Amino acid sequence: MPALDDRTPVLLDAARTPFGRRSGWLAPVHAAELLGRAQTGVLDRLGLDPRRVDQVIGGCVTPAGEQYGHITRTAWLHAGLPPETGATTIDAQCGTAAQATLLLAGQIAMGAVDVGVACGVELMSRVPLTPKSGTGLGTPRPATWALDTPDQYTAADRIARVRGLTREDLDAFGLRSQQRARAAWDGGHLTDQVLPVTVLAEDGTTTVVDRDQGLRETSLKALAGLRPTVEGGLHTAGTSSQVSDGASAAVLASAAAARDLGLTPRARILTQCVLGGDLELMLDGPVRGGQILLDRLGMSVRDVDVFEVNEAFAGVPLSFALAHDVDHDRLNPTGGAIAVGHPAGATGIRLIATALGELERRDATIAMVAICASASTTCLVLERLT
Repeated sequence: MPALDDRTPVLLDAARTPFGRRSGWLAPVHAAELLGRAQTGVLDRLGLDPRRVDQVIGGCVTPAGEQYGHITRTAWLHAGLPPETGATTIDAQCGTAAQATLLLAGQIAMGAVDVGVACGVELMSRVPLTPKSGTGLGTPRPATWALDTPDQYTAADRIARVRGLTREDLDAFGLRSQQRARAAWDGGHLTDQVLPVTVLAEDGTTTVVDRDQGLRETSLKALAGLRPTVEGGLHTAGTSSQVSDGASAAVLASAAAARDLGLTPRARILTQCVLGGDLELMLDGPVRGGQILLDRLGMSVRDVDVFEVNEAFAGVPLSFALAHDVDHDRLNPTGGAIAVGHPAGATGIRLIATALGELERRDATIAMVAICASASTTCLVLERLT
């Protein structure tokens, strides 16, 4: 691997709030408050003075309602953090938080930033991912749009059929995600990545949320009884990511800045890509993205210790595993979005934090993160440094 130089971007820490179900534990919390908890929490874990942060890049997939108006800076200011810090808010769909991380790494590499925070949030209980039409503000696509760009449910089923996956294959994966997430929580493997959130109820009482809410007790029989998300389809609510609330954040710095601060880097990003995908399949981009990264690094699948492929639908990581011959022991070993949830703007850093934690638990070195996102894909390879 290339040696670290002073401008090499390094990952100092990555963490997230617990993820709540729709209308669940975190629903009373304003999106800016939840994102501020992630921003301050990751800095506090490092003992890092926020005045050392040059730039914060955050993401949100639906910047409407309370998530409108540059939520990255709104959250930063509301949390009492320095107003002098530069801020940017982006939308890269489900890859948003990961893309925020990659953009920040690029700014560090070019010397524009020494220390920065990447982050993301989505309060899907309070701001639906697809706002209702009829607002009088028009539609995202012109009336002359003629491309075959299916909805995500149809695209997921197309992928499953192209790969020869059956309803039983998808149900088995959905069950495994739930079982692995529960085992990971019970074993304490996810605790270190989670920042507890204090929730204030309308009656003035408070509750501390420190665990993901989406885990379910289920079985193959129960999953087989669920109706498909689209008529005649293969995926169900039990094999699809959950509508969720959550936020995440990561701190990156140049190797020189980390050394000056006396902080030990946990990892670095070896390479990354953001690419479009097949319009008909839409969500299958991780297959090509993963190959691009492997080829760029001169690696094979055998060189990667952990794969975190977002479980938008069970067919997405299963397609990746079939295409690249990935054994399931290395694929989403602590479960994924089917079990813990998928607050779209926050998931990218959740995957980074999970991959890094699993590398440390296994005393391993290389992880790949891949996220499908509305006909585009965000992928990266992490190298553990400590």
